[in-house]
Amino acid sequence: MIKILQNPPPPGRNRKETGAEDAVRPIIDAVRREGDAALRRYARQLDGLGDQPLRLTEKELAEAASALPVAVREAAEIAIRNIRQFAAAQLPKERFEEFSPGRKLGWIVRPLDAVGCYVPSGRYPLPSTLLMTAVFAQTAGVPRIAVTSPKPSLEILGCAHLLGIGEFYRVGGAQAIAAMALGTAAIPRVDRIVGPGNAYVAAAKKLLAGEVGIDFLAGPTEILILAAAGGAKTIAADMLAQAEHDPSASATFVTTSMALAQAVAQEIERQLETLPTAQIARQSIEHASAIVVMDDMDEAVAYANEAAPEHLSLHDASLLAKIRNAGTVFLGANSPESAGDYASGPSHVLPTGGAARLRGGLSTADFVKVIAVQSLTPAALSELAPAITALARAEGLEAHARAVEVRCGG
Repeated sequence: MIKILQNPPPPGRNRKETGAEDAVRPIIDAVRREGDAALRRYARQLDGLGDQPLRLTEKELAEAASALPVAVREAAEIAIRNIRQFAAAQLPKERFEEFSPGRKLGWIVRPLDAVGCYVPSGRYPLPSTLLMTAVFAQTAGVPRIAVTSPKPSLEILGCAHLLGIGEFYRVGGAQAIAAMALGTAAIPRVDRIVGPGNAYVAAAKKLLAGEVGIDFLAGPTEILILAAAGGAKTIAADMLAQAEHDPSASATFVTTSMALAQAVAQEIERQLETLPTAQIARQSIEHASAIVVMDDMDEAVAYANEAAPEHLSLHDASLLAKIRNAGTVFLGANSPESAGDYASGPSHVLPTGGAARLRGGLSTADFVKVIAVQSLTPAALSELAPAITALARAEGLEAHARAVEVRCGG
């Protein structure tokens, strides 16, 4: 049975040490030293690669697309269309204009040269994650997109072909992250790696951040539902949709109504009786989830902001103005997390573990560089010269000051 807590403090933000970093460090070091030899060795040992080549052929991808069930293909095409529409709206727009006489400023927007998309295919193969990463990269104009996935499913491969992605490797874990970050003969290095994974994937991204760009470090997935009133069946269903991901997934319902809290707890038990994934979901519900009852809605909102959840479901749309921290927000009782996971448009690659205090989910902006541009006329430079030279000399950088004065007749 799920716990019902009254006025608890928000969950802590400290990530639990799992020992994953110690486990993946030798893998990264081996790929750094040996390149493909280490990559293939770990792929055979950990991914079950066998004698298969690392890279799938265009023919294999095309055959997978041809074998997709019609319903899956049509669903993927709808999701791709909606994701691309949202991604295009997110793309930063260029600007270059005069801010004061003779001082033109702005920025240009340029895509990254190469991106690696990691697509999990363990307990649940996730073709949706391929869509939620690669479509954003494509919309940003990234010319090279490499995909890695251990034991990729038919649906993952088929969706790659639908997107026109031809660079696909059947390798996962820390070895895939290391190869994309460091580069090998088989897998040239990329500029940024995006996509969720298990603790070992997250540890590898953490250790290689700086040598390669990453999106963020994703931990166990989580949802916080905030509602003073609503349907117990709907709320319970949303919590179980989150709980079935993983035994460590977290589903929290925050309310001001003890009666609704108890009704939701009872409904969770009823729905678990017929849920095919109940074995996993129950572990999450009993060990990583809770129903929280606060005295008033202001305290409930404060709890949510402090928790900074990956997914935040707000049944009362008027509360949106008070929200400061969330990976993504589902607004209204008819906006389930499942919609965002698959087809509504925004990416489901989101910060967890309180990292939503720092940023939102993956966006088109993660795949571009916004490069500032500035242009000064002689008159504009002369007007700025006293400020520039004074600050340069205050820092002891005489050549900086002279570089201005030589242009201004000094």
